[in-house]
Amino acid sequence: MSTERPAPTSWTGIARQLGPGLIISAIIVGSGELIVTPKLGAAHGFTLLWFIVVGCVLKVFVQVELGRHALAKGVTTLEAMDGIPGPRLVVSWLVWLWLAMYVALVFQVAGMVGGLADIFSIAGAPIPPGWLAVLVGAVTAILLVIGRYRFIEGFSTALVALFTLSTVVAVALLQSTPFAVNSAQVIDGFRFRVPDSFNTAFAAFGIIGVGASELVYYPYWCLEKGYGRSVGPNDGSPEWQARARGWLRVMGVDAWVSFALYTTATLAFYVLGAAILHAKGLVVEDRRMIETLSHMYQGTFGEWSLWIFLAGAFAVLFSTVFGATASNARLFADALTVFKIKQYPTAEHRARMVRFACILLPTAFTTVYLVFGAPVSLVFVGALAQGLMLPFLAGAALHFRFRQTEPALRPGRLWTAALFLSALSMAAAGLYQVVGQVSALVR
Repeated sequence: MSTERPAPTSWTGIARQLGPGLIISAIIVGSGELIVTPKLGAAHGFTLLWFIVVGCVLKVFVQVELGRHALAKGVTTLEAMDGIPGPRLVVSWLVWLWLAMYVALVFQVAGMVGGLADIFSIAGAPIPPGWLAVLVGAVTAILLVIGRYRFIEGFSTALVALFTLSTVVAVALLQSTPFAVNSAQVIDGFRFRVPDSFNTAFAAFGIIGVGASELVYYPYWCLEKGYGRSVGPNDGSPEWQARARGWLRVMGVDAWVSFALYTTATLAFYVLGAAILHAKGLVVEDRRMIETLSHMYQGTFGEWSLWIFLAGAFAVLFSTVFGATASNARLFADALTVFKIKQYPTAEHRARMVRFACILLPTAFTTVYLVFGAPVSLVFVGALAQGLMLPFLAGAALHFRFRQTEPALRPGRLWTAALFLSALSMAAAGLYQVVGQVSALVR
């Protein structure tokens, strides 16, 4: 039965079809916003407010371009990356870079599991943190294997939305506390300055907004959640082109709506970190990570709000662990094909591999946490890897735009210029980080 259908033209119809971007919003209001962003604010105050906004907006252009390629070609992100010109060893050089980032993401998720264990410990759970981490991994695997994704997706999205809203309210309530934000601080935050130590800022750049991992996930959700099926295979007909253009418009709205949501959340967490944690001289470190972050709520709502913060932090971290595991399981199954290790005779065979990965990945990230502990450091491993991957994904997006997108679906000059600017900015940030690290080693 055909699933091809024209895109809605009214705003109401478009709103009903939004999906992948909102899924990404639920996933990415996670470790970047809850841990790395407040840590950046705590370390630098308001001076990097501009960096947060720029870090969020730049990636939207790359996100949409990768989604455009997926809809037009009907291929997954890894398959598209494998077609990038350059050296090959079984697969493209870009896929090997992605694999390095993929391994680093196991460490990042392990850090979030550590954060969840801390939450339960602070709440008074009479269980050692290690066993709590095992419990989180086991529950994640069981829920994904038995197919409870839709329920958890909807439930966790609602909780994350409430926590995000309460965080925005906390920012508003700052004005009635000793940590009130003044116009001078905001103006100072939008003066272009780069800190001497760029590590935390670069880690934040890698995962705030749409991180490198979400840029890879996004086309999968576009294909799986309906856009790709609605467009259908490219038969070269005018009808197909009309459908594709229509659904690309829906995808564009989807991306910008999700941008508004996660940028608001990111700014709220940054402002709380800059206004409260920085003023108190608190540093977000491996020890007492959740307890330190909870000061953002207790400094505005009062000490009673600790429980609200713990519940919200749990929702954010667990939804991120859950969503990232579901996405990474699909990537795992796809990677086996791209690396020519495994072929799937039917869709059911591929689904079995995805379910297997839903057990393997929680086992891996739970083990990493048990071995290393240090949740903040583990999150930073993944964040830095994502930051280094961003310029290459932007380069791939440019390649798709000029070499593989048919003329009827190409964006206009203004969009293309913004895509170029995004790619150059990501490359500059990556180069700055690499040069800084090399200089530190030389010294």
